[in-house]
Amino acid sequence: METVLLVRYAEIHLKGLNRPYFERSLMGAISRALSPMPARVVREQGRIFVFDVPAEQAEAAADKLSRVFGVHSISIALAVEKDFDAIAEAAAALMAAAAGERACTFKVFARRADKRFPMRSQEICVELGGRLLDRFPALSVDVRNPELHVGVEVRQERAFVYVGEIMGPGGMPVGCNGKAMLLISGGIDSPVAGHMIAKRGVAIDAIHFYSYPYTSERARDKVVDLARIVSRYAGPITLYLIPFTEIQLTIYEKCPSTETTVLMRRLMMKIAERVANSCGAQALITGEAIGQVASQTIESLTVTNDAVTMPVFRPLIGFDKEEIVERAKAIGTFDTSILPYEDCCTVFVPQHPVTKPKVEKLRASEALVDFTEMIETAIKNAEIVKIHPHEN
Repeated sequence: METVLLVRYAEIHLKGLNRPYFERSLMGAISRALSPMPARVVREQGRIFVFDVPAEQAEAAADKLSRVFGVHSISIALAVEKDFDAIAEAAAALMAAAAGERACTFKVFARRADKRFPMRSQEICVELGGRLLDRFPALSVDVRNPELHVGVEVRQERAFVYVGEIMGPGGMPVGCNGKAMLLISGGIDSPVAGHMIAKRGVAIDAIHFYSYPYTSERARDKVVDLARIVSRYAGPITLYLIPFTEIQLTIYEKCPSTETTVLMRRLMMKIAERVANSCGAQALITGEAIGQVASQTIESLTVTNDAVTMPVFRPLIGFDKEEIVERAKAIGTFDTSILPYEDCCTVFVPQHPVTKPKVEKLRASEALVDFTEMIETAIKNAEIVKIHPHEN
């Protein structure tokens, strides 16, 4: 018996004639996620199989795949000969590991892709269920809400037997829907926004603005850690760390005090767009939500959008804070996000920020200073960090 990972996907089935492209994208994502483990990824009749993973590494491999966008679920299966006795023996071995002698309920599912196999799917279910009940007296059948799912898939070459499944994140394979640049702060919202857009098949890079010495090295390291967590789902990320102190101080010294926050956001967007264009990204991503802070009113977002021509994705736009926090906890970024290190968006905050800015007025205020050289210097002095999922 050989240990095999059986990978299911859901949304990709809807892609019609383009489905092979998305399947290939998912296979590539699976191979990258399992690197440097040995793995051979094979696609066959609506399933993806991962062969050559050592049995002792199967659980770790399944855990990695549970964070790959495009994966619906994973089962650690045993590959056996297309013989019912071999199938029953594999099912018993897996049930012994999953249930032992404890009392629990189960149901058998069977899928006969090879119609030459002499038993129909329903016959496999009935016969295998009976064998397991004889072997494990504490078991009982529950066809509505079983604790354990015993699966059998009879394919052209072999049969695959498994007990249980590990749920994946769903979505689309990263990279099949273009690339975008995430403006990542040290807060709760932006990593969640990046995760949500990556789930739709968009590859992401990230950009962070820091204001040393007003922000610390710990704040910088916190952002790198957040990008690493997001990369577990989104794949490799190039993180651009942009020095923003000169621009930020100039805004506060030369521009109207009530407009400083929105002006800072406009300059960040301009720089992010420049960097995005240079690395092939087609859109920007932010963690903004309507009304959460003064710079996120509809008027402020309109003024921010005016600074760039590139599309801006705001997946959290209609979320409240509690919903965002729950998502951050689910993907593992929350505990890092709440570490008490300042980012440049929280220093020099005006006492009375404008909440209903006008585009023309903010354009005029921005024109009080020629930021061209400062923008060039900030981009030139950017620190670039390459982040890979297998480094986590």
